[in-house]
Amino acid sequence: MTVELTRPVSRRTLGTETLLVLGLSLGQSAVYALVSIIAKLTAEGPLSQQTARLNTSASPRPWLDLTYQLLGIAFALLPVLLAVHLLARDPGDPARTLGADLRRPGSDLVRGAGLAALIGLPGLALFWAAAQLGVNATLVPAGLPHLWWAVPVLILAAVQNAVLEEVIVVGYLVTRLRQLWWRVGAIIAASALLRGSYHLYQGFGAFVGNAVMGVVFSLFFLRTRRVVPLIVAHTLLDVVAFVGYSLLPRAWFSWL
Repeated sequence: MTVELTRPVSRRTLGTETLLVLGLSLGQSAVYALVSIIAKLTAEGPLSQQTARLNTSASPRPWLDLTYQLLGIAFALLPVLLAVHLLARDPGDPARTLGADLRRPGSDLVRGAGLAALIGLPGLALFWAAAQLGVNATLVPAGLPHLWWAVPVLILAAVQNAVLEEVIVVGYLVTRLRQLWWRVGAIIAASALLRGSYHLYQGFGAFVGNAVMGVVFSLFFLRTRRVVPLIVAHTLLDVVAFVGYSLLPRAWFSWL
């Protein structure tokens, strides 16, 4: 009989692992967002007259465009699988560690919807205020052509964003920083500032709004150890933004 001994992972290894996971995912996005906001601020014209586009077309050929969209969504989720794989080295089930299992579907859906309302309504007011102050770029949440697959792809993109951000920036990062003995305040600040930073390409209002959302979501996870309600809330917010912009008259979104 062979006895396999597992050597405990050092804090240095955990720290390096965390930086690598972030560097391959949303930490990388934060760096690009920082460069993007600097480019906007140093370009001709004020920030409010520039545009931040999401979910744009990748090809004028519809089936090729659809292929690119689906590939982008699939590959964007690989860092999530990597994070879960790395958490599997820890004692216990990584799904339980993240609260990403389906043991409480009803409760998760209700709490997710509640969080979406809590974040979404003040968020609209903040976006409006940022637009009036000129500290945000004009946001175009959906730039796909009006084809049969556009709405399903936008919904998939919303789910992808929610899973990627909530698993990496909340579930994984908070778990690892707790293992590194960070203080609770520092953990919340790190998660919130990271969330705000990779939205900087939209402007400073988006940074503040998403940082506040990061504080709320981190506190919720620290209290409940459940990431599924956060995924539900984020998905609902993005579906409303993406699909709403795609289907409703553009004049309704002029304040963005």
